[in-house]
Amino acid sequence: MNKVDFAIIITAEKCNPNGDALAPNIPRQDINGYGEISDVCLKRKIRDRLFEMGESILVVKNDDVTDDLYSVKDRVRAVKELKALKNDREGYKRLCCETWIDVRAFGQVFPFKDLTGFSSIPVRGPVSLGIATSLKPVDIVTMNFTKSTNLTTDNLSAPEEKDSTTRQVKYIIDRGVYVAYGSISPHLASLTGFTADDAVKMKSAMSRLLENDESSARPSGSMTSTLIWAEHRHGTVASPAKVHRSFGIRSEEQYPYYKIDIKPIEGIDYDIISDF
Repeated sequence: MNKVDFAIIITAEKCNPNGDALAPNIPRQDINGYGEISDVCLKRKIRDRLFEMGESILVVKNDDVTDDLYSVKDRVRAVKELKALKNDREGYKRLCCETWIDVRAFGQVFPFKDLTGFSSIPVRGPVSLGIATSLKPVDIVTMNFTKSTNLTTDNLSAPEEKDSTTRQVKYIIDRGVYVAYGSISPHLASLTGFTADDAVKMKSAMSRLLENDESSARPSGSMTSTLIWAEHRHGTVASPAKVHRSFGIRSEEQYPYYKIDIKPIEGIDYDIISDF
């Protein structure tokens, strides 16, 4: 398959694009106030879209489990063919990559000695994706509100009383444009069996990144995405850093609050896909 470099641009308004679980779900920021969406969050969305496309996924979120396999280890153990490959490191890696698209794309560590015969079997995937960072610092808005009913009446002397569970806090950003950069390595793809067809599926999943992703923190329409896909025609035409700089993404005051000004590199085909 050909070398690919890409960028995912996400615009977020009046929502929480990625809360920090260790900081009461406050939208993520770096030390300078720039907003962040973790690479783990982005890969989760990509996996969800691939799952919806009918692809076999190893790291399935609990809400999508239909086979009672609620852990990675359970899912690995359920593949009977893998049992015969215990103590065969390369064979184990090869079958795992053949079985699950997210393994042959993103890689995976299998730290299950009782299943594999090794303390750990790492798979290094060809699809790399970084943290999405906002083009400008983001403003976090704190909203305090009350509910019309208690969560429970167990500790109340009368059911009509109100306790602390009626008071809630919600954190959102006013507006932010986030950009994450990534690449697909042909060399690593050859090691995991990631194919050109897989790259097409990955492109489709990334271009539909926010489908079926709505929640109370991310209301429908509050986030949009754009994918810039740059495919090298032959070999590696330029370094990922050079290709990423050629995208020319800059902040704007008018919707969609950014502008793309591609400076084409000879030998690379560019494609831009937006969901708005």
